[in-house]
Amino acid sequence: MESILRSAIIWLVAVFNAHRPRIRNLPLTIPSFFAGWIITEAAGLFAAGRVVHIARAWCRGRYRSTQGKVALGLDVGVIAGLAALVAAGRRVDEEMEAALAPHVDRDFVADRPSSVRRGAVFPVMMGASTTKMTRNVGYIDEARWRNTLDIYEPKHGDVVDGESAVAPRPAIIEVHGGGWVIGNKNQQGLALLHHMVKQGWVGFNVNYRLAPKAKFPEQLIDCKRAIAWVRANAERLNIDPNFIVVTGGSAGGYLTAMIALTANDPEFQPGFEDADTSVAAAVAFYGVYDLVDEDHTMVRLFAEFMEQMVVGSSRVEDRERWDRYSPIRRVRRDAPPMLILHGTADTLVPVEQGREFVAALAAVSDNPVIYAELAGANHAFDIFPSPRSVRVVEFVERFLTGLRQGVLR
Repeated sequence: MESILRSAIIWLVAVFNAHRPRIRNLPLTIPSFFAGWIITEAAGLFAAGRVVHIARAWCRGRYRSTQGKVALGLDVGVIAGLAALVAAGRRVDEEMEAALAPHVDRDFVADRPSSVRRGAVFPVMMGASTTKMTRNVGYIDEARWRNTLDIYEPKHGDVVDGESAVAPRPAIIEVHGGGWVIGNKNQQGLALLHHMVKQGWVGFNVNYRLAPKAKFPEQLIDCKRAIAWVRANAERLNIDPNFIVVTGGSAGGYLTAMIALTANDPEFQPGFEDADTSVAAAVAFYGVYDLVDEDHTMVRLFAEFMEQMVVGSSRVEDRERWDRYSPIRRVRRDAPPMLILHGTADTLVPVEQGREFVAALAAVSDNPVIYAELAGANHAFDIFPSPRSVRVVEFVERFLTGLRQGVLR
């Protein structure tokens, strides 16, 4: 009976994640997200575990009874469902290629390295053997941990006796998510940063002050201070100051979009108004782009959470300020090239947020606006390596390298 219940629970969670209705109630959304997220992105591992379980149960004769046969049928159904989730994750190749096709030649995409996924059927960990890390570097004077960043460089460096052995390298800055109230630089964007380092980039993972202690726009100001620090130290780190890009997911996706759309805006650079905080490109994962949420796509209680914890003012009474803090209302012709990714099964930030932002930005921007909608992907799908996330990492690199090499159109 225990085996039947366990198999049934896994099967129900998998089916619910693939076909669930949009849950608008925040307390119900959180457990739904965690259940669907783990099952979807770790489906291969769950399937492997069920295969081992079946083999052991078979050897012990547990499938001989009627109850055992029912359990076996459920287990086989679970494995089939999990295999379907793995296959859906692998289809990201088609989705990303379709998104990039109008902007870069197919041959360029095909020729880029696929080292992230090579040999990984059920990827769990991604090594960092080629990466040198410098942790907890303060990007402001008298910085505490929330105002520090980590530097990712090739372990066998290209600076000898203070002299550069190669041309200045492009830089990528990761901004973590966590609903503006949790998260840190040790948790997110790691696979992407390690992969970019292998391609000759320098990576930075940035912390920033969190709500509710730090209200908007303190998080954005911190991120801009980090960009200013990277640019100010470009020569020492052998970085090309003209090719610094930013990426992040969820709250980090929001901050990524705001960074891209508020370059050198003095409102968000108090005390360092003259610093150049522009970026060459932005890659935003499943971000919130409309804080006002006029179309009511977000979960119930989102507005209350933002008012009390993050923004610190009423959405109705302080509407002009909320508009200023919404990327969708800051779209501009000179926005840098942007790649926006969003999953159709996102339970925390519905896919409509990505769709509407892309439509608004693409209507005015003179630079490429590329949108990849990933079928079946939940929020935070890239937090740990999975068949989907390792492929997305590679395609993000292809977008950025194409831009760097001037082949993106």
